[in-house]
Amino acid sequence: MSTPQQPSNPQRRIDLDWVRILAFALLIFYHVGMLYVSWGFHIKSEHRLTWLEPVMLVLNPWRLSLLFLVSGVASRFMLGKVRLGTFARTRSVRLLVPLMTGMLVIVPPQSYLQIVETLGYPAGFVDYYVRHYLAFSAQFCPSPCIVQPTWNHLWFVVYLWVYTMALAGVLCLWPTAADWIGERLATMLASPWLLVGPCLLFSAWRLFLAPIFPSTHALFGDWYNHADYASAFLIGFLLARQNGIWRDLERQRWVALMLAAICFAVFVLVYAGVFPRSPMLRWIAGAAYGCYQWIAMATVLGFARRHLTADGPVRRYLTDAIFPFYIVHQTAIIVIAHALRDSGLSAAGEATIVIAGTALTCLVSYEIARRIGWLRPLFGLRLEPRSVGGIARQQPV
Repeated sequence: MSTPQQPSNPQRRIDLDWVRILAFALLIFYHVGMLYVSWGFHIKSEHRLTWLEPVMLVLNPWRLSLLFLVSGVASRFMLGKVRLGTFARTRSVRLLVPLMTGMLVIVPPQSYLQIVETLGYPAGFVDYYVRHYLAFSAQFCPSPCIVQPTWNHLWFVVYLWVYTMALAGVLCLWPTAADWIGERLATMLASPWLLVGPCLLFSAWRLFLAPIFPSTHALFGDWYNHADYASAFLIGFLLARQNGIWRDLERQRWVALMLAAICFAVFVLVYAGVFPRSPMLRWIAGAAYGCYQWIAMATVLGFARRHLTADGPVRRYLTDAIFPFYIVHQTAIIVIAHALRDSGLSAAGEATIVIAGTALTCLVSYEIARRIGWLRPLFGLRLEPRSVGGIARQQPV
């Protein structure tokens, strides 16, 4: 059987476009799931679905790292087409403008409804927004003690911009760093080290940084997450043009899938308390978690390169739409879930309405934003769509 061919345009990785689209789609389902599990979230449904936690744990270790890795690849290809200064300015506009819009307009209802459900805040949204959201300090302490204003789910945009600017600073001082380091890294990761080397790196972060620096998404002091996500971003950036690595990922996809299943099983068995807790088991679980992070990403990338190569209008539409979808989705989830509170719906009925309502809200928001010139940059879209041969040019986040 012949190997599917990649698109002739080396600057367009169709498989990675699909990976990004599917990863963001999974993120929407994941955040809906957060309404029903025991883990902390802005608001909670009255229903609890204990069976959902193991399912979400399948995605939890690698879903965001994968997005940073794909963003690293996209950054590398962008730098092949524009100067470094243009790259830094373009990325800043496409990330910081929607971040500010999100923090001032999109995110506030999330915090407001969290306070309403947690503390029974009696006043309306306008009162909350003026008196508390724009206070630029911690509010409602000690519980839940939210620093206002906040970026909530838009922390991803903040971190991606920071990593991008740090990378631009390094390349300003050492312009050939990407090629020089990338070639040597590709040599180091020649089979079988492709599955082993990054696995050791992510395991080290999990074992030595995670216990000291719990996840906060607050930028400063969030050192475990920075090590994790910046590593994924750099791996994507440095290996973007190393075609041999991508061929190896495709070739080893079944081995990676088997190893990912083993690592996940080890982690879950310890996480679920099947065995008595001990320091050694915690180390084993941490190592299994870190290995699962990388090997799961390698599995997704390998299978995507093999199978997700079909292009068409759906891929082009979603590649452009997925970032606005991301900006809007969590607020839609929380507003709709709050509106359904005390409705008497079953968990399945409630979740179906939340998912459908969120998808419709994202779709309508994107369709409005892309048609109004001044709204486009506020949602991370080009100021004006450019076309080549009638097809919009796209630059993924």
